[in-house]
Amino acid sequence: MSLALITGSSGLVGSESVNFFSDKGFDVIGVDNNLRKFFFGDDGSTLWVKKNLQKRNKKFRHLNIDIRNYDALANVFKKYKNKIKVIIHCAAQPSHDYGKKFPFLDFNINATGTLNLLDLTKKYCPNTPFIFMSTNKVYGDSPNKLNVYEKKKRWDLKSKDKNFKGISENFTIDNSTHSFFGVSKTYADLIVQEYGKNVGLKTVCFRGGCITGPNHSGAKLHGFLSYLVKSSIINKKYNLIGYKGKQVRDNLHSHDLVNCFWEFYKKPRYGEVYNIGGGRYSNCSIIEALDLIESLCNINIKRKLIKTPRVGDHIWYISNLNKFKKHYPKWKQKYNTKKIIEELINNYK
Repeated sequence: MSLALITGSSGLVGSESVNFFSDKGFDVIGVDNNLRKFFFGDDGSTLWVKKNLQKRNKKFRHLNIDIRNYDALANVFKKYKNKIKVIIHCAAQPSHDYGKKFPFLDFNINATGTLNLLDLTKKYCPNTPFIFMSTNKVYGDSPNKLNVYEKKKRWDLKSKDKNFKGISENFTIDNSTHSFFGVSKTYADLIVQEYGKNVGLKTVCFRGGCITGPNHSGAKLHGFLSYLVKSSIINKKYNLIGYKGKQVRDNLHSHDLVNCFWEFYKKPRYGEVYNIGGGRYSNCSIIEALDLIESLCNINIKRKLIKTPRVGDHIWYISNLNKFKKHYPKWKQKYNTKKIIEELINNYK
């Protein structure tokens, strides 16, 4: 039996991973206790995703476990041990705003929860690849120090700028404001690396840009593109928070991301780090996203500009994918931003 253990299995990336590895013939155990509903209310609930996963995948088993509960996790690892062939860790407290209000809760989920999983992997299945969903927020607001210039609908870099193709993994994480969420995820990112470099586990951190897809339970405080599409279609209005709505995000579909996981699973490395997102192939500003939705849906979206940006928010962030593509040249992107938004629109119609 080949078993995939996936935390945050009802979230966007977790659910995509459940379906993907189920289709590859794995038995899948999903660990998820729907804390998104606790964080974000009914908009954030992932119960509908769990039901769809259970209906679709015959070899999927859902466990209502909190990753802060070491003993409950230990029971799973003790039972399956080396039958666990891949661990995909997506569970997290994902919101800047929530992390600032509840820093102990944020840290215990993102940092201690990750440490729990790494320690149990070391004890019970040390040869198993450990894939961690990190975030570009480990860089704090350092990307805001780049030499961006203002265009009609976006901020951008000059083509001769060394970061024009995107931010690479050697970009500094120091001397910046991260948000409390960014700090807890940075600890998790570093400890995942340490268990690779120091302990010898096959670990990887994927520092995601804007990851999105139809299984995203987008809420006001988390899930940028999913929430933007939902709010635009249902309410015909959207708040542009800071930077004139011209801030740029690269957008990666969860399907393309999970294919990255698959490539790493087949050829794992030790303590590796990759910046992963849409890159120059798939990115947009908030204004450009709203314009595209208006065009595709033939609607007018009322826009309210809020001058003060969120703490730690990026003016411009595009991931440089060169390192991952060099290590795993078979990986190809299937979705660009237009295709992603079209799919999200169809999901909400």
